[in-house]
Amino acid sequence: MTRTLRPRKSNPSYVALGGIQDEGAGPSTRAVAFDDDVDSGSDFAPEKNADTQVEDDDDDDMEPDGEEEGPTIAPSISVTASRRSASVVEVKTKVVRGPSKPSLSRASKRQMYVLPTPSVHHRHRAVPLYTRSGRVERLETPPILFKAPKIVMSNNFTQNAKVADRVNKSWGYNVGHGPIWELVEDRGWYKEAVEGVPDMDSDANRRPRVHKNVQVKGGWEVLSNSDAAAFLPTDVVITEDGNLKPPPPLTCLLGPFGQQTEMKMEMFHSHKIAELIPESTGYVFNAGAPVWGIDWCPIHADDRQVHRFKQYLAVAPFPTGSHSPEIGIKVARPSHACIQIWSLGPTQPSPTTSPRAGRGKSKSKEVDHGGMKCEMVLCIESGPAHELKWCPLPSNDANSVQRRPRKLGLLSGVFEDGSWSIYAVPFPEDVRTGGDPSQPVYVKLPEPLLRIELEETSCWTFDWANSEQVAIGTTNGIIAVYNLGPHLSDSGISDSTLITDLLPTHYITVHQSAIRALAWIRAPPATSTGAPRTDGDPTVIASGGYDGMECMTDIREGHGSVMNRTRDVINAMAFSPYGGGPVTIDHENIVKAYSASPSMLGRGHTLLEPQGPVWSVNASDFHPQLAVGSADGCCTTTNSLRSTRRGGSVETQDRPATKAKAAKAAGGASGTSKEQERIKADSAGTGAWPQEVGVHRVIWNSCNGLAASGLLASSTGSGLCRVDELWGRWIKGKVPYGGIEHIRGEMNDDVMDVDDGASDDSAGSS
Repeated sequence: MTRTLRPRKSNPSYVALGGIQDEGAGPSTRAVAFDDDVDSGSDFAPEKNADTQVEDDDDDDMEPDGEEEGPTIAPSISVTASRRSASVVEVKTKVVRGPSKPSLSRASKRQMYVLPTPSVHHRHRAVPLYTRSGRVERLETPPILFKAPKIVMSNNFTQNAKVADRVNKSWGYNVGHGPIWELVEDRGWYKEAVEGVPDMDSDANRRPRVHKNVQVKGGWEVLSNSDAAAFLPTDVVITEDGNLKPPPPLTCLLGPFGQQTEMKMEMFHSHKIAELIPESTGYVFNAGAPVWGIDWCPIHADDRQVHRFKQYLAVAPFPTGSHSPEIGIKVARPSHACIQIWSLGPTQPSPTTSPRAGRGKSKSKEVDHGGMKCEMVLCIESGPAHELKWCPLPSNDANSVQRRPRKLGLLSGVFEDGSWSIYAVPFPEDVRTGGDPSQPVYVKLPEPLLRIELEETSCWTFDWANSEQVAIGTTNGIIAVYNLGPHLSDSGISDSTLITDLLPTHYITVHQSAIRALAWIRAPPATSTGAPRTDGDPTVIASGGYDGMECMTDIREGHGSVMNRTRDVINAMAFSPYGGGPVTIDHENIVKAYSASPSMLGRGHTLLEPQGPVWSVNASDFHPQLAVGSADGCCTTTNSLRSTRRGGSVETQDRPATKAKAAKAAGGASGTSKEQERIKADSAGTGAWPQEVGVHRVIWNSCNGLAASGLLASSTGSGLCRVDELWGRWIKGKVPYGGIEHIRGEMNDDVMDVDDGASDDSAGSS
């Protein structure tokens, strides 16, 4: 007796859906056209026929915009049964529109996938997310630390298509560690920018002073060295008295490879690398324990001259070198920890004459390289900070304010007690009452101005959208968005009570596990006509978590859209105004830039491949240089606008600006940071590195004007931190297009599109 088969049901046929002719296929009613040129990404897929391949050179120049438009014609398909009696299924020829442009507006699910446009024949281009009207500031002369820069007004890079093309291509001729000073411009956007005034394009109005009424909270006190010891980093060894010893000095090897000098650096000690490498502009200092939080403090443009262009840096070390935070585990308060306020300032007395006078051969004698100094230590009881960020706009009190202490700024962070808190930080000189000026002053702060705690989860990461809106990533995969403006205005008096009764404006489940990094896509929302609403808040957040998902979430839709998935923890996420989208990591330690532009949504290209797992990624508002910190001890910079074309005359190379190695001396915890020109080719790692050498955080100075945009701060797992002033250089020392005036279109003349001796193919992405 033969076996009786169950009758076939009317299920959709995947063969018919793919438009493939086969025998005995089930019923189908329509055909969907796919791009046959799309690569499956599999290494085992058979190669296509030679006559269907497209030359690489032609593919590289194709634009994605033209490939999205126009209908796709699906051919007629006639499926005839043989060997079995089945009806003939005919699929009529019909016009099938190509898939709609990628959008974050999808069905209301927890996650959707942001799929790229159908064709892979494209060339990645940095597309600005909005066109800004007005002019911009640019540097007229090379910047000098601690001196007033010479600023002139110039055309915005979105002035017209020609200027935008030249500016972006010119960035491709940068072959240095940092940005080219002639090209730096502020591409950041904040809704607080002052408009409708004659000088609205100045830095003072584009980044105005905010939260003027907020004062330093009363109840602070200056602690003695013995009282502050409980808040400072310590060793894990206990003395006979039952107290913890201070952290041991770091044994470091400083100087060129092969000629290094061994030095021991105590906590709060700093060293100028120029003493060993004359051409270096770097500084190293010891925070005492691993540092997970570091950020530059913004100072308003009108106050920088008064403070002699001193830069302030907030550094948050762990309690001990062996401290390991647990995800989602809240420590009970009080939990003693500290935040160190370091300064990079001039060491020479203020000159009586103009700093710009007498520029000539004697200029090198007048250059003040400055020095790093720990000005103040904030003693807190919220536990160590896992991440620190100042309010992105200047919130410092003006020098004319009479009350004391004046406010240096608003410092926020996620702490080990599971909270997100804001502290009003005083100026160090206003709380110092005497003592040794070379030692920091210890200030115990009372409760913060504002504290956000969630009962069901812990705050793990965050990012400011502007001075009022903040997004917090939690350990259970939820993104919470808060509007802080009305609450901070209520804390204007020094004896105000702690604000804890905040409710989020949005509470969205995006990831399946803890969110490790997130960043706002700082672009204004659009009106119904497509015009940008520059007075509104941004609405899109890019995030990455321990589930390996990288998502973009429009808070107006209430769900996340997956732009990439990898089998790794997403430790870093940054928004690049120059790249027009988020920058994050992919498999095999790859750093990739994704586009948030509607025409390129979901597309990404590789920028950098560090030798170790990536800890931190940071992009600047003033230039396209990307900084990456990795576990192999390298702090690397790369040009995100370098050419994506295969070949070209401009060499594309990723430059480790600093490198740390384990010290060979007995008891040594960390080693030297080095200039890239002296790093040898045999510096490849083994795949495993001591935890002390990992570069945990990197941060560009994006809040103190064009002259400070080349400052890069980094921190490591040993507590050794570094600050570098990095500037780029033109390839062969030649400025393209005949000069910066022609690049910016200031001369109103028609010159060559490219300079003599250089190929347009080698320029950066346009």
